[in-house]
Amino acid sequence: MRARIAIAAAAAAVAVTFAPAATGQKLLGTYQSLTTAAAQQAAQAALARCQKDGYTVAVAVVDRGGQPLALLRDNLAGWHTSQAAIGKAATAVSFRTDTTELAAASQAGRPSSGIREWSGVVAVGGGIMIRAKGALVGAIGVSGAPAGDADDTCAKAGIAAIGDAIELE
Repeated sequence: MRARIAIAAAAAAVAVTFAPAATGQKLLGTYQSLTTAAAQQAAQAALARCQKDGYTVAVAVVDRGGQPLALLRDNLAGWHTSQAAIGKAATAVSFRTDTTELAAASQAGRPSSGIREWSGVVAVGGGIMIRAKGALVGAIGVSGAPAGDADDTCAKAGIAAIGDAIELE
């Protein structure tokens, strides 16, 4: 009889310990993320900057989960630039770092070099996080300019175009 009471008491203690409602723990979270309208505006500004500089590129903007919200490609951009732009933006969000920094940190011989072998990771310049009001809200990726720093410049122009509307960090 005592054993049954002890088991019942232990089970009740476990149930109370792990019952979120009993402890006041919230079961739903809220977060900020880019809208499609913001993504389109940023993509258009980045594409315009690259075209002004004479580059034929693709631009992708992803939400905080790495899912594409907007994709623009110059008519003459290579087929690979669209996937690379999406990959750069998704990589920036996933690793919470700009891809230029990730490229440097994952060079051969570095402890993080294995990252480059993971499916979907694009560790070259051109992917930049978009942060607003203290939160990661998405990222922009540009592909097709002659080098990662030129891709970065276009991506930053895209972010600047929406800066006032989303209160960038």
